Amino acid sequence: MKIKYPQSYPHSFSVEEVVIAFQTDSESGLSQSEAEKRTREFGPNIYQAQKQKSIWLMMLLQFKSPIVYLLFFAVAVTFYFQNVIEAIAILAVIMVNAAIGFLMELQARNSMNALKEMDVIHSKVIRDGKVQEIPSEKIVPGDIIVLEAGDVIPGDAHLIESNQLQCEESSLTGESLPTEKNTDKLAKDIALGDQFNMVFKGTSVTNGTGKAVITGIAQHTQLGTITSLVESSKEKETPLDKKIGALSKKLIWITLAMTGIFAITGIIQGKDWVLILETSIALSVAAFPEGLPIVATVALAYGMLLMAKRNAIVKKLSAVETLGSTNVILTDKTGTLTENKIYVDTFSFPNEKIKVSIEDNVLSFAEGNIKKSEAEFQKLILIGALCNNVSPKKGDDKTELIGDPIEIALVHLADASGSITEDLKLQYERTGEIPFSSDTKIMGTLHKNSNGYFVAAKGSVEHLLIKCSKIQTGSTIQNLSEEDRKNILAQSEEMAADGLRVLAFAFNEEGEINKDDFLNSLVYVAMIGFLDPPRLDIKEAMLTCRKAGIKIVMITGDHPLTALNIAKKVGLVDENEQNAITGIDIPDMESLSDEWNKKILSTAVFARTTPKQKLDIVATYQKAGNIVAMTGDGVNDAPALKKSDIGIAMGLRGTQVAKETASIILKDDSFKSIAQAVSHGREIFQNIQKFVIYLVSCNLSEIFIVTTLGFVAPASTLLPLQILFLNMVTDVFPALALGLGKGDKTVMERPPRDPKLLILSNKDWITISFYAATMTLAVIVAVFYCKQTISTDSKIINNVAFITLAFAQLFHVFNMSSAHSNFFVNDITKNKFVWIALLICTALMVLVFAIPQMRSVLRLDVLPAQVWLVSILAGLIPLLLVQVYKFIWERKSSK
Repeated sequence: MKIKYPQSYPHSFSVEEVVIAFQTDSESGLSQSEAEKRTREFGPNIYQAQKQKSIWLMMLLQFKSPIVYLLFFAVAVTFYFQNVIEAIAILAVIMVNAAIGFLMELQARNSMNALKEMDVIHSKVIRDGKVQEIPSEKIVPGDIIVLEAGDVIPGDAHLIESNQLQCEESSLTGESLPTEKNTDKLAKDIALGDQFNMVFKGTSVTNGTGKAVITGIAQHTQLGTITSLVESSKEKETPLDKKIGALSKKLIWITLAMTGIFAITGIIQGKDWVLILETSIALSVAAFPEGLPIVATVALAYGMLLMAKRNAIVKKLSAVETLGSTNVILTDKTGTLTENKIYVDTFSFPNEKIKVSIEDNVLSFAEGNIKKSEAEFQKLILIGALCNNVSPKKGDDKTELIGDPIEIALVHLADASGSITEDLKLQYERTGEIPFSSDTKIMGTLHKNSNGYFVAAKGSVEHLLIKCSKIQTGSTIQNLSEEDRKNILAQSEEMAADGLRVLAFAFNEEGEINKDDFLNSLVYVAMIGFLDPPRLDIKEAMLTCRKAGIKIVMITGDHPLTALNIAKKVGLVDENEQNAITGIDIPDMESLSDEWNKKILSTAVFARTTPKQKLDIVATYQKAGNIVAMTGDGVNDAPALKKSDIGIAMGLRGTQVAKETASIILKDDSFKSIAQAVSHGREIFQNIQKFVIYLVSCNLSEIFIVTTLGFVAPASTLLPLQILFLNMVTDVFPALALGLGKGDKTVMERPPRDPKLLILSNKDWITISFYAATMTLAVIVAVFYCKQTISTDSKIINNVAFITLAFAQLFHVFNMSSAHSNFFVNDITKNKFVWIALLICTALMVLVFAIPQMRSVLRLDVLPAQVWLVSILAGLIPLLLVQVYKFIWERKSSK
């Protein structure tokens, strides 16, 4: 009998009814054969892919540009004047541009599809009675899924078990707080936000554990319904695309202005209107650097590839630009500033404090042995082994453990002390669990053995002491006095000040135990101080960020003294710093006074913070006008990661929610990689600025030259086809080389760039105009010299202008070096791609003059050596003038 799918109101079913309706088993789940049958029947658990543009539409959209319209107009005019070869050549350039753009877009689409295949969410499902981890796309209706904190829910599902389960459903319901879940049957007409017995695809588990029956997959989910409504939404341009678009519009206006001036002046002077039209076409061709979009895309792709090699995977293109503007980094402590390798360092029992170490799986005591606390030590080992969710890693090596680093350290402690964790778990069968949460900061487990029930608990000292009413000293259990509490808290403060992460341990094995709320009337046993050493390479990265004008702020859930100690060791604050804000002291954002606002902005260490407080801290910095990068690894970091200007997730220990929310994923979880990513983000944008300045100055020089020669030597001015050749050959290859450069390594010695600024500032436009003027001067000098001494033939003069401008543009690439760099040894001369580009361009120039057909198309002639010498020497003029100017300016600025 087939199951009825989809079900309209699965929340109105009881646990028994939903299991029957989907023909499954709450304990053993579906069989593998049944799951495969349902996959064939209902399809994979993926959304109906948004309808992609057809190949033909993709090609047609390559021509959707004002610049292309201008070039098509040029083609029409040249055809009208029967310049067929020129018209075909311009058309060929348009087609080449379109083909390159088409191939880039096709490659991008293929790459995105490949990334989607790689970025598969895995889910735990019960099949044939065994818990398996499978890609979420293979989930089918009726599957029994197993849920725990950090999981992304693979489909809509009805809960059949719920243990303190909470889900973050803001993407569906708008509720900012997690929703408490249960298995109760509900009415049909209940609102989505009140369907507490359901979990929904794309939301995440923030707390607790549970099991659920999949009732909807793919488009038959709440998220699938929403997705179908937004499929038609338009793609947003990245900030860089907008800035390049603004640049293009400015170039068009410059062209129209120059063309208008030339046309009006020509008409007044009585020039032939055909000549005026041909020159106007040349100006329109000269205006826009056709290779700019190609160069920008290649440069960004290359830069992102290099960032990946530096352990930073960039998911969003706009993140590259945002990185260069970041001036505040909010970072976690554990694993980012520290090694995330937890070691047991200190025991603190009621009657003694002992330093310990574990080497070769043997526990050693600093003073030889335990003098007074053997009974407490044995109980501590038992609690640590039982109140623990570590499991062996799947595969051949069963000795490798996965789970929380502290819990792994507790397993190692039990094993090193002579106990076997697995044996203890068999002796004490677990019957209940209260998972750790960011609110309670306590984890507790309930166990049953031959003597009755046993409660094991661990958590933050201050929170666990509230649950304790007694204390064990030796073999004696007595009431926990206020004096005892003060002594324990003082001892924990002292351990935290030493940089240790401190946890308290307690138990209960006497009297009546409430099996639903067993974390009461506990017996305090001891504290353990865990050491997570700071990374050795952090100090240098901190200093680099400070020099770069970036403020580093630590936000952690740890004890304030522990956080301050680590902050001092890594160089985040100086040794005298005593100020750390604790989460409990931060008022609600709605009632945040100016005084508190200033206090938050001036503090570098936040401890014991909640997810909402992380979000509030990000918002406070953003309101102050900062560009904020936020690091995180957990589900509770996701809101802050999303709120920040650029979210950075940890690749090793990060949850799927954090990775999906973030713009960048660190492969090694190291703060050093964050600093390197910021540095490389700045270098990439600096490269973009360099090749944009290079391309625009070259194109502006062409506008100046066409206009100038149009007045003084109309018959000798550059032709549209010659300009196209320069734009696609002598411009693009050097520009690509600049885009692939390593950048100026001093970028981290300057403050961040203002993100509101366009690619080119007013100062840049002045510089560009100066560069264009020097190249124009070089061409005019060569033209007039050859006209006076070599030949007055307009075709020869035209060729002189063409060759001179080509070499002037090639030599001009060396003007793109940093202002204060050495002329012979700098970021340009050390860029191997620049030299390769110059060789390619020179070879192409030689080929053009060597092949008769090419000469004919470009209207070139075989020229005497004297013309070549004059043109090459004149082409050096821009390089010499700019370098002299830089030298004079540098001397003035150094005084």
